[in-house]
Amino acid sequence: MLKKFLKEVITIVVGKQAEGIVELLISERYVNEFLIAKKMDLTINQTRNILYKISDYGLVSSTRKKDKKKGWYTYSWKIEILKSLLFLRNDLIKKISQINNQINSRETKQFYVCERCNIEINEENAMLYDFTCKECGDIFVLKNNEKFLKDIRRNLSRLNRELGLIDEEIEKQRIKMDKKKMRELKKQEKIKSAARKKASAIRKATKKKSAKKVVKDKSSKKTKSVVKVKKPVKKKLIKKKVVKKKLSKKVKKPVKKKGKK
Repeated sequence: MLKKFLKEVITIVVGKQAEGIVELLISERYVNEFLIAKKMDLTINQTRNILYKISDYGLVSSTRKKDKKKGWYTYSWKIEILKSLLFLRNDLIKKISQINNQINSRETKQFYVCERCNIEINEENAMLYDFTCKECGDIFVLKNNEKFLKDIRRNLSRLNRELGLIDEEIEKQRIKMDKKKMRELKKQEKIKSAARKKASAIRKATKKKSAKKVVKDKSSKKTKSVVKVKKPVKKKLIKKKVVKKKLSKKVKKPVKKKGKK
């Protein structure tokens, strides 16, 4: 049913000859325009003309990629299903409105017809021409609208049924899109939570490193202060020993020399 509706859209926009493009563009992935041209047995320019006409109504989306060797851009295309269904819905609503106006006009007004020329005019114009056909001169005959109203009402009921089916398909596509959005949001939330965890782990690691550095700095300061205290003590001890030696030398009794007899 979905493909049928999309083909109707393409027929309205481009023509019956291009409805085969729906089979290629209905995929969720973008399709390369050269592949589309090959599948449809068209030239690339003919294919692009069709795609550009559909694009003017906003019913397709595209992505482009640059060919590194040749330097030009190649486009890939995908049909916008929800937008296409809404476009078809609006077109049906217009047709239904026109038919309702016709029914109202046929039920409230009288119409005349020339049976020879098969020309139909309303009552006002018939009075202007004195109920005489300008083409053949025959008299206009009052038209019986019962058959016409029966046919047009049958057409109206068919369009209303089709509108109901389109509304159901639109609802399905909206639910599908909502689910897709939810999946994308969940995916983004997972990525964000993983990034937050990574950032917190990095912060913890940096805090641990900074704490270790502080401990090392404190310990190094303590060792340096101990060394500074010990060094002068050693020097003082050495000085005392030297002083003792000097004193001991001074205290020694002089040796008596033997005098002459």
